[in-house]
Amino acid sequence: MALQGNLRDFSGTEILQLLGSQKKTGCLILESSSGQGVVFVQDGRIVSARPPGVTKGDPLIAFLQTIHRLTEEQALGLQTLHQESHRDLEDLLVSGRYVDEQDLGGYVERQILNTLMNVMRWTQGTYRFDPNTRWETPVPVRLGMDSVLIEIARRSDEEKRYAKIFHDPNLLLTLRDLPDPDEALSEEERDLFGLVDGRHTVGEIESQAPLTPFEARDVLNRMLEASWIEIAGRREGSAPPPPLVLEVAQPLRRRRSLLRELALALVIAAAVLGLRAGAVMLQPQPARPGMSDVFAAATLRDLRFALELYRRERGRYPLRFDTLVDDRWVGPEQARLPGYVVHYRVLQAGASYQLELVLDR
Repeated sequence: MALQGNLRDFSGTEILQLLGSQKKTGCLILESSSGQGVVFVQDGRIVSARPPGVTKGDPLIAFLQTIHRLTEEQALGLQTLHQESHRDLEDLLVSGRYVDEQDLGGYVERQILNTLMNVMRWTQGTYRFDPNTRWETPVPVRLGMDSVLIEIARRSDEEKRYAKIFHDPNLLLTLRDLPDPDEALSEEERDLFGLVDGRHTVGEIESQAPLTPFEARDVLNRMLEASWIEIAGRREGSAPPPPLVLEVAQPLRRRRSLLRELALALVIAAAVLGLRAGAVMLQPQPARPGMSDVFAAATLRDLRFALELYRRERGRYPLRFDTLVDDRWVGPEQARLPGYVVHYRVLQAGASYQLELVLDR
């Protein structure tokens, strides 16, 4: 007999805990006035939080569209492919090269957490566990039940805190200080550095970032706590800046222009910070030891950031440093910093590189 009941009596979290502790395999279906949610488990581990195939309103498609990895046209194309082949969405995403196979697991995991974060809020409705309904296709992730529930609880608590910090979507965020050159930045932090420029509001950054709204606020909060960014005021009635989201949401072959914009935005922001710190004048001047160290460190960080963006798109680092300028990943003035010489050498056929700024004596 299938396990079933009312969410007033047992919460979704309690049901998942039971399925995890007993290492159950099957499908949990939750229904409320907000909709329906499904959770597939194998031996007590979560393997999916979406129906098999390609359904209307598929949570994974919706997630990929939210983070600007899939366009509306591509979503319609996937539905057509499924109708013709009856293959599952995850298979179609990889075989159709909508996403890389090595990235699929990360997207599925993020989608599961994002979906469960919403479904576990339901306090009204019904649940039913069917051990005979199983996930039949290969799975890219097997998430431990305890770790998932802990993460959902963390997100629930943090979401309330972020609602107070980012209480107004019209708050403007700007750079306060660049990270230390040796600071290991996450990919998400690098993405948001290109949007935090004093012109974009919290709401715009959330909508334009390749992240869910919660993920964006999670990263912004870390950047605030690290004193890398700060709240610069509030926009009142002025027209928003040209949205970068239009570039992100285009087919994947157009991502190059966005990546360049992110690199150039960070370069410009670093230049402004250099002026505020009094580290260097923008007009060419003789190099003076000790005067340009801060600006040089910020410039070196920006060049490395541009190189990483180049590698992300091309699959390797450029063979010549001038390629960054020729292809407009950085500006000419950034590659010819007064008082310094850029030394760049590519290693292992583009798999790694060496980069340093040397005083021009």
